Amino acid sequence: MKPIYVVDAFTSEPFRGNPAAVCLCEKPEDERWMQQVAAEMNLPETAFLVPIADGYDLRWFTPETEVDLGGHATLAAAYMLWHTGRLGFDLTARFVTKSGVLTVTYDTVDGWMTMDYPEEIPKPVNAPEALIQGLGLIPRYTAKNRQDYVVEVDSEQTVRSLRPDQQQLAAAGGRGIIVTAKAATGAPYDYVTRVFFPNAGILEDPVTGLAHCVLAPHWARRLRKQELTGYQASKRGGILKVAVNGSRVLLAGQAKLILQGTLEV
Repeated sequence: MKPIYVVDAFTSEPFRGNPAAVCLCEKPEDERWMQQVAAEMNLPETAFLVPIADGYDLRWFTPETEVDLGGHATLAAAYMLWHTGRLGFDLTARFVTKSGVLTVTYDTVDGWMTMDYPEEIPKPVNAPEALIQGLGLIPRYTAKNRQDYVVEVDSEQTVRSLRPDQQQLAAAGGRGIIVTAKAATGAPYDYVTRVFFPNAGILEDPVTGLAHCVLAPHWARRLRKQELTGYQASKRGGILKVAVNGSRVLLAGQAKLILQGTLEV
């Protein structure tokens, strides 16, 4: 039997943020079994942790496939290490992954956790027609990194009111589309975003940690600030504090345990 948890990441409230499953294993498990568990959980990501000499081995699976780098499930995994007593709150969670070593620290004052991730710098591109048609607008700025389009639009209201044509967005190619704008005047955050992954079977992701590895340097340049707060305006919604640190991005968030149990297989 293996402990398994469901955690809402990038929120302090239940049923908001982005849900992830976290499975704590004593030894490496078969890939086929991990994929079956992730499909059974049917959440955006399931994280599998195995203790090793210098931290934990961490792998991420969606219901369909393994991914090389996960965001919110990493936050959820670290949260459960601290909240099950497997790791002291004063210690850094260290994960060995297919994308290198990732660390997460815990602030005992406010309960925020900070992940240290590589930044993603996109290159400006012309918006393909399918992207324009899919969003129903002409972007203010369009760029693309190795996987995703980044689209800046004119206002927070435009981001919130989007009703995209997912077939057109899928035809634009790439993994996903990150749509963002400067926050409305008086908002308690600096920028707002929504993220769509039609080619990965996710019409809209609730909160996407990795998207902010792109957005943090983008808005740091635009707003001339190194530390910012982002809001992902999905139906569930989620808040991140971000900071640019050289070629790294610090992503901070909270989490909430929703369910705990054991796998009987």
